Amino acid sequence: MRIKLTKKPKNCRLIEGFPGFGLVGTIANEFLLEHLKFEQIGKILFDDMPATVAIHEGKVVEPLGIFHNKKYNLVLLHAITASTGMEWKLSNIVIELSKQLGIKEIICLEGVGSSDETVTSRVFFYSNNEQNKSKFKKLKIDLLKEGIIIGVTGAILLRAETIPVSCVFAETHSSLPDSKAASKVIEVLDKYLGLKVDTKPLLLQAEKFEDKLKGLLTESQKAQQLSEKKKLSYVG
Repeated sequence: MRIKLTKKPKNCRLIEGFPGFGLVGTIANEFLLEHLKFEQIGKILFDDMPATVAIHEGKVVEPLGIFHNKKYNLVLLHAITASTGMEWKLSNIVIELSKQLGIKEIICLEGVGSSDETVTSRVFFYSNNEQNKSKFKKLKIDLLKEGIIIGVTGAILLRAETIPVSCVFAETHSSLPDSKAASKVIEVLDKYLGLKVDTKPLLLQAEKFEDKLKGLLTESQKAQQLSEKKKLSYVG
């Protein structure tokens, strides 16, 4: 795994959102990439991850692309590849990228599972830096006091050491893509960084997308139940 950069902006914040529960971080990153002016400045090259590539609007999307927003001096690590089994290597590459660019803060965007579907998604934060922790508290975001952080974000927290790391978590009630939870993450990030991002387009897309998924799931469940009934009818 190696980093290839065409530009090296300095003193930035780095935002990462590897695919996880509800794809919250991935959706949030995608939304930021589309609604803020980011320029691709590099990519992470690897030989030991699945050979997967996405095509979007007729163009190849890098599995691990590195983008920069000049206005807010943000670096965004755009990941569309599964990270299972590669967490330590990916965390090391994020740390290495942070050192090369003199990153002043790594911001991790994540979804966390919740079994209570009657409650609106809550948002929590964690930070290993007291100054950044105070900023979140002033925004009246709840500190994650108890929990288990897994995946690339968990590995980054253990490996970052001297680099400030802040995490924004949104509860999600489903393993399906949860755009509503992602919008909660963006709202917090917007306040924290002063991005002035309108999340309404994401919410409008979310309702259509999630209604479609729910419909497909319902039909799939009906088909499965019908299939089971047919199997049972042949027994005896």
